[in-house]
Amino acid sequence: MASEVNLAQLRALVAVADTGGFGAAADELGISQSAVSHAVAALERSLGAPVLRRGTPCRTTPLGEQVLPHARTAVASAAAVRAIATRHSGGLTGTVRLAAPTTVCQALLPGLLRDWKAAHPQVTVRVFEGEDVELPTWLEAGTVDAAVLVDADRPAPGAVALGADSMHALLRRDHPLAGQETIHVGELEDDDFLLSEGGCERHIREAYRRAGTRFAPRHRIRDLNTLIGMVHAGVGVSVMPALALTMLPPDCVLVPIRPAVHRTLTLTGPTGRPWSPAVTGLLAGVAVTVPA
Repeated sequence: MASEVNLAQLRALVAVADTGGFGAAADELGISQSAVSHAVAALERSLGAPVLRRGTPCRTTPLGEQVLPHARTAVASAAAVRAIATRHSGGLTGTVRLAAPTTVCQALLPGLLRDWKAAHPQVTVRVFEGEDVELPTWLEAGTVDAAVLVDADRPAPGAVALGADSMHALLRRDHPLAGQETIHVGELEDDDFLLSEGGCERHIREAYRRAGTRFAPRHRIRDLNTLIGMVHAGVGVSVMPALALTMLPPDCVLVPIRPAVHRTLTLTGPTGRPWSPAVTGLLAGVAVTVPA
């Protein structure tokens, strides 16, 4: 008779699904790769079918896809129980998986991570960098425990408003418009426009729509560092959030655009399930001012 499914097996499945491999899952869990393999194999024997397709990276099977959300819930619930017990005895502990857009990871998270480490040394925060449109799905699916969301429609109770981040034109310092206090987006029409596909396209389109100016990007770039490198090389100009300032080389500048367009940033846990005590503890007292 097959053995019952246990938490260690579900934890191994979640770790392999999240990291894409047995070795990486072992590092994540702090156990041997053999132990991860045995746990997944035992889970598959209990269920009577494979939950993972072995390869590089490992992928879930159709059965694994159905099991994974429940496995995440079980693992998260067990972690919450442990965190509640620890908090009851006077401390806060656990691991928080936090997702955020690239510019937030670069500009805001270092300070937050430093403050959290000082205030809650027993809490481990693992950062996942993603695009704006991916993060709500990751959060509600349980892939991460908290996220910095862009223009969140209905923030969950307890969410922290980090502020508003305005859109700026990205230019080389020797560009004719680089010395202006603001730039109307229509003034960029003579330059090749490089569009970041990392999540700000809708904000950029909104600025051009409000200005009544034709929007015709010459290049579409997925990676933000690649886009900055192309502007630096003189290939064209772009528009990106003010938080990108920390990523720029010295001979590139950001200039506010007209019409002004902002994105709001919200640090939150999920709306569809209870937050872990570690997430609640980290978010309590967070105060961040985002550059305008």
